[in-house]
Amino acid sequence: MRSAFAEGLRLLARRELSEAQIRERLARKAFEPSLIEDAIERLRRSGAVDDTRVALAAARTEALVRRHGRLRARRQLAAIGIPPDVAASAVEEAFAAVDEPALIDRALARRLRGPNARIADAAHFRRLHQYLVRQGFPPETVTTLLRRKWRGGASPDPEL
Repeated sequence: MRSAFAEGLRLLARRELSEAQIRERLARKAFEPSLIEDAIERLRRSGAVDDTRVALAAARTEALVRRHGRLRARRQLAAIGIPPDVAASAVEEAFAAVDEPALIDRALARRLRGPNARIADAAHFRRLHQYLVRQGFPPETVTTLLRRKWRGGASPDPEL
């Protein structure tokens, strides 16, 4: 049977993982908690595991590849076990060079099937708003950009 450290290295050879992910996977393989903690400490000391590096890579993927917003990137980092303070700084760094309104415009253009398409009615406006907020974009920014696409220039829904 492999040691917890060797198993942790094997897991990391496939892809970058957070400490929480390694800890959970080692626990699933029935390693004792003390062995898991020792392995995590050795992996951390050797530089094989680094939550800051994992968080930055995941945040960049969310921003540049998946084209999600900051809020969705933070949720993704929380899901992989990144501490909130590390996640916040990684998201800020990853989104520093990203034009978030342009990301929203691209997501909206895909949904509307083209850059010159218009929003059909109030229900369509609300569905688009919900979709973009779920993608992690700030509601206020989404509302502002959707109003530009709306026929009248104002929100069809007074609550938005």
